[in-house]
Amino acid sequence: MKQLNFVIENATGLHARPAKVFVKTAKKFKSDIRIAHGSKKVNAKSLIAVLGLGVKHGGSVQVELDGEDEDLAAEALETAVSTGLGEDDAAHKPAPQPVAANGVAKTAVPKAPKDGLAGIGAAPGLAIGPVFQLKQTAVQLTDAFAGVAAEQNRLYEALAAGKEALHELRRQLEAHAPEEAAIFEVHQELLTDEDLLESVQQKIQGQQNAEQAWRATIEERAAMMAALDDSLLAARAADIRDVGNRVLKLLTGASNEVAWPDHPVVVIAHDLTPSDTATLDPQKVLGFATAVGGPTAHSAIIARALSLPAVVSVGDGLLELGDGTAVILNGSSGIIQINPDAAAQEKAKNDLAAAKKQQQAAREQAHEPAITLDNHRIEIAANIGGAADAVKANASGAEGVGLLRTEFLFLDRATPPSEDEQFEVYRQIAEAMDGKPVIIRTLDIGGDKPLPYVQVPPEDNPFLGERGIRLCLNRPELLREQLRAILRAASYGSLRIMFPMVADMSEWRAAKAMVDEIRAELNAPELPVGIMIEIPAAALLADVFAKEVDFFSIGTNDLTQYTLAMDRMHPTLAGKSDGLHPAVLRLIDATVKGAHAAGKWVGVCGELGADPQATPILLGLGVDELSVSVPSIAMVKAKVRSLTRTEAQKLAAQALACATAQEVRNLVV
Repeated sequence: MKQLNFVIENATGLHARPAKVFVKTAKKFKSDIRIAHGSKKVNAKSLIAVLGLGVKHGGSVQVELDGEDEDLAAEALETAVSTGLGEDDAAHKPAPQPVAANGVAKTAVPKAPKDGLAGIGAAPGLAIGPVFQLKQTAVQLTDAFAGVAAEQNRLYEALAAGKEALHELRRQLEAHAPEEAAIFEVHQELLTDEDLLESVQQKIQGQQNAEQAWRATIEERAAMMAALDDSLLAARAADIRDVGNRVLKLLTGASNEVAWPDHPVVVIAHDLTPSDTATLDPQKVLGFATAVGGPTAHSAIIARALSLPAVVSVGDGLLELGDGTAVILNGSSGIIQINPDAAAQEKAKNDLAAAKKQQQAAREQAHEPAITLDNHRIEIAANIGGAADAVKANASGAEGVGLLRTEFLFLDRATPPSEDEQFEVYRQIAEAMDGKPVIIRTLDIGGDKPLPYVQVPPEDNPFLGERGIRLCLNRPELLREQLRAILRAASYGSLRIMFPMVADMSEWRAAKAMVDEIRAELNAPELPVGIMIEIPAAALLADVFAKEVDFFSIGTNDLTQYTLAMDRMHPTLAGKSDGLHPAVLRLIDATVKGAHAAGKWVGVCGELGADPQATPILLGLGVDELSVSVPSIAMVKAKVRSLTRTEAQKLAAQALACATAQEVRNLVV
């Protein structure tokens, strides 16, 4: 018997995706594994049971393991929790907007206009058109019972068909929103839930047919989830009912077909399941509104990913609108105008046309350089995490890779990747970018995201501990293998090496010496070698570093965290951790001036690079490159093309004189 104690640091606690990772990890082992939180102790191999614990950010859990492979299971679970339960990037993003127990955001609902309705804006954009109410048809059950074995077979067949349908739904959504598509992986996991299936089997053995047993069990579990005092977790009841309804229709042969009108519509409904939302045809649906729901529900998340305007929590008055009623739905403000007059319709149409024209123009010009109105060019590159991302980046107009996060090669495994394995990935990425520059950040791991094969003593404050280059210099075999792989791949493209978390010249010189030594051994081509600026000390010493370093890339996420002494993961401080804080901007300014004085260039690869309010200020500060997520490339380029460097420089000077981040944001129209 072993016992582990964890604190769940995920910003939203053990919600769907981190709970799925925890459960999938537990399922790999034969040992009996139980997880306890508060007064509850449940089967750690049951997703619904783990979700039902209601573990929030900072919540403590105890895990008991008993069996032949308990040591291996304990090690795997420790690694899974310490590496963020599949949310190594998302864990650092601000927590979702607080919501009340009924799933409605605590932010005040806008006042409804005359002849209109108001809810909560869940996905930005405008939808103009007639209403169509999407109604769920109740599935009719019978009492027919074909015997225990026959009913069990019917259940297994429906579950298999449900899994296949969810796999296809995930595949379809991945083309538009790969991160949100993982929602349906959670749904697939629900169909293998041990406790859920055991309860259904017991009911079948008690002479209920498969559909009766299934519906009763689904309702029990959904009610349990809805009763949680954490509204984000309570909202997962909709996911359980969504999965349940899918299987129920398969068991009864009920149709999923909707008799859509022959023209585009604004859908209204009491609520929409994730499946409903993911299957909305953009050729038929302009946007949607629901009477209930919140902005953190999976349907809202999917709507944002699909650029589908949406308003939630409008109230039952929404359902009183008859089919065909003309509306203007504003997914940003949460306002729905009913039977708008000609002037309101004309204005909305003009606004919508202008937005669509802007987006289309940005997409069409995505492969063109980002040049300001006064003829100053800034490079727009991509942040990526694998070979598949490189292909997407090149196809989306990226002028290079400003940040290749290599951690994906090292996480979720018991041993480090071999030199050959790393070489193959770096080669593929170099070739996918067709000769465009690719900046490879060496392993950025540490006490906050430990690896099972790297022993790091427990740290009270891992963000101030053995991270990034500090860890790699203390484990030179890790860094040496990675550098050999990069240098071997260098002849296949235009690769560059970047070291993370550098604080002083001794770290830089030790790392650079290793590059020079390995390059000589391999007779490899000489590569540009740079550092990330994410520690204030490095920013203040930029002029010193610039005498030896080939380039700088500013990691604004960590630079902001370390400058403001605010944990990016903190649930109440995350909103204040703003990269446009004047102190952060002054460090960026110092970095650019120090670099440019020595003829070196500076990029930004943090989230600030894709913030439209930050673009003119970063341009004005003299940043040479912005590296952003692949979907942001076209719009960031378009933003740059709308600016003049001269005006941006004036704006940046004003920003540096501000006292708060909000004052800076107020400067930017």
